[in-house]
Amino acid sequence: MERAKLTTLLGVAVLLLVLGCTPQNKNEWENLFNGKDLEGWIPKITGYPAGENYGETFRVEDGLLTVSYDKYYRFDNRFGHLFYEKPFSNYVLRVEYRFIGEQVEGGAAWATRNSGVMFHSQAPETMGEQQDFPISLEAQFLGGLSDGNPRPTGSLCTPGTHVDIDGVQITDHCITSTAKTYDGDQWITMDIVARANGEIAHVVEGDTVMKYSNPVMGIGMVSNLKDNIMEDGKPLNGGYFALQSESHPVQFRKVMIKQLKD
Repeated sequence: MERAKLTTLLGVAVLLLVLGCTPQNKNEWENLFNGKDLEGWIPKITGYPAGENYGETFRVEDGLLTVSYDKYYRFDNRFGHLFYEKPFSNYVLRVEYRFIGEQVEGGAAWATRNSGVMFHSQAPETMGEQQDFPISLEAQFLGGLSDGNPRPTGSLCTPGTHVDIDGVQITDHCITSTAKTYDGDQWITMDIVARANGEIAHVVEGDTVMKYSNPVMGIGMVSNLKDNIMEDGKPLNGGYFALQSESHPVQFRKVMIKQLKD
């Protein structure tokens, strides 16, 4: 009897060990930001090598991933991107963000209450030191200016890329979404749905505000690339994520991914 109990207990222990070592199932949410520090994230700021976080641009304050410029004298085109350390394909990326404070001196007028998340991006270590934006797709975060004028969030910008909309390749740099304007410092939830078949959608507060497909590399709107990085017309079916710094402070309380089944 004691031997049978021991065998059963050993069997349960082995089962628990196996379950504990099983990779996370797809279609489950995974937190990419741990709420404590920047573990797993790599900064790349224009004028500096990958890994150098000039002025502590990216930091964690009160459990929030924060983009801050309080150690800058002027912005001086120091466009920054905080990359997650590994690439993904076929997923839903969820970001909860809000704009805070005032734009740093020297930021462009268009960058007021403007940020975004880059995806299907090149790796940070492949960027030139003086490169301003990664080859990527950008789901734009845009905040209203409380002046009654529309400023929809969730638009698409395409540094070094092109996409198809309704079967036609679009080479415009930014395509405006159908989202409403969000004034103030309220939290906004945006999902980026990127399917393996090349179909992509931006979803803001549960509403689909942008749809497109067939992203490819395409010349334009990226400066100071390393040699042989741009492959015009090359399909993009995955890549890295990066949170932007474009001169206006912004905070993130969640960055999550749900990997989808093929």
